[in-house]
Amino acid sequence: MPLKLPKLFLYLLGSILILNLFQANFTELIYDEAYYWHYAKNLAWGYFDHPSMVALMIKIGGFLFEGELGVRFVSCLFSVGTFVLLWLAIDNTEKKKYVPHFFVLVFSMTLLNAYGFFTLPDTPLLFFTALFLLIYKRFIRTPTLVLAIFLGIIMAALMYSKYHAVLVIFFVLLSNLKLVSDKYAWIAVITALLCYTPHFVWLYEHDFISIKYHLFERPNAPYDFNKYTLGFLVNLVAIFGLTFPFMYYALIKSRSKDLFTKALLYLTYGVLIFFFISSFNRRVQTQWIIVVSIPMAILVYSYLLEHASVRKWLFRLGLINIAIILFLRIGLIYEPLFPVYYETHGNKAWMKEIQSKAGTNPVVFENSYRNAPMYAFYTGETSYSLNNINYRQNQYSIDNSEEAVQHKKVLYVSKYLNKKEFTFPKASGSIYYAHFIDDFESFRKLRCIVEDEKFKLDDQTHTVKVFNPYATNIPLEKLQFAIAYLNESKQFEELVPIQLDTDRKKLMYLSSNDTTLFTFRLRKPIKTVSPKYFKIVISENGLRYGLNSETIKLD
Repeated sequence: MPLKLPKLFLYLLGSILILNLFQANFTELIYDEAYYWHYAKNLAWGYFDHPSMVALMIKIGGFLFEGELGVRFVSCLFSVGTFVLLWLAIDNTEKKKYVPHFFVLVFSMTLLNAYGFFTLPDTPLLFFTALFLLIYKRFIRTPTLVLAIFLGIIMAALMYSKYHAVLVIFFVLLSNLKLVSDKYAWIAVITALLCYTPHFVWLYEHDFISIKYHLFERPNAPYDFNKYTLGFLVNLVAIFGLTFPFMYYALIKSRSKDLFTKALLYLTYGVLIFFFISSFNRRVQTQWIIVVSIPMAILVYSYLLEHASVRKWLFRLGLINIAIILFLRIGLIYEPLFPVYYETHGNKAWMKEIQSKAGTNPVVFENSYRNAPMYAFYTGETSYSLNNINYRQNQYSIDNSEEAVQHKKVLYVSKYLNKKEFTFPKASGSIYYAHFIDDFESFRKLRCIVEDEKFKLDDQTHTVKVFNPYATNIPLEKLQFAIAYLNESKQFEELVPIQLDTDRKKLMYLSSNDTTLFTFRLRKPIKTVSPKYFKIVISENGLRYGLNSETIKLD
């Protein structure tokens, strides 16, 4: 049965789609989009930071269009699709009288607007959350086998979009615990797990590196009320702009009339409370709470249909929001109109400037999973991010990018170089330096595995397994080992070089695809008074020490 949407709805929806396609085509990529474009060069069931949906979207768009539009095309479709799903989820027959109010409401939401053309994991998360809620609404009315399977596929799509999707599924389930004894609900769960199995397998094959990073490895600064909790409260305002007082007023006034409304309320309050509690431990990024825009759009629009004063003020303030957003969107393309430097400005020209020196030689960016893919996107040349102890692991740590620069003449680009053949100032004000390396060689995939459970400074001897995953033996003379000490927030503090010992006499190299056993002692750091964690790290050929072990706690 075809969708019966009002003509005005279709006109406005079509206008937004055209606007977003235009914006997508003429706005330079932001860094995260370039990074996800790097994902899409090699489709997989998972990636270091996120599941695979964002890469699939870019891959599909790339078959249809080149450049920025190819990266963002599917996002533009998902955006208008989200608007349609939200509209269908609202039952009030009065809604056809207030089509403009609906579009002002959803289009005035700042991040919901931005994700109309940017390609980020939150874009499919928003779309599949809206689809999940719509199908769930029909499922609780009349559960069937077909709806159960479809619901399961959507839950899997949610999880392939972003790990935060688990909150969406959990809080909806929490709103209706009777689903635990519903056979169709179990069919949906089993379907979701079957569809998500390839990602589970990918995680297992990669030693659950994504989960470990997000839960245990990510550095975190000490608690700061202004940056963390107050920052979270500011984010609550930022996602709605000027309409925020009436958005939250409508939310507070909304009542649980049925299971669907109850699910919307549980999802909204659940996510907000979860991240409010999280704000006492870490900084909550604005996009982490963006998913509440979906249930709140349904709740608030339903509320304004029945309350003329709220409807009037939301419409007026929403129009002002939209005017500001459209002005800023023009500034994304035409830099002089934007009030501050933004990452869509100047990247293409900067990368071309670097290419003018590098020529066809690969470019190795030190500690920048942001610059490396941006360079590859805008120049078509080979690039790589060499990550060291001052940075973090990312997709370049686990994919095959390193192979493309091995034993090549490369232009090495970094903020921190003693040898400076070239200087590359960025529009942001940062200054990068560069020099050529005639025969580049790195071994960032060497892994140091420590199985002991308790560690103290200058304690007994410990054993470390050094695994060489490379196809060639690695001479030990090319390697230096050290202990990297970290503070209680898992931030790097100090390096202490160490000598690894082995029972094998005259050991000259690490054997290919083999593990070598060494012993070591934890030498006391010189500057750091009381380190809380450490890593065993390796420097090859004089490069800065890498990220070669997990973060290990000190007693």
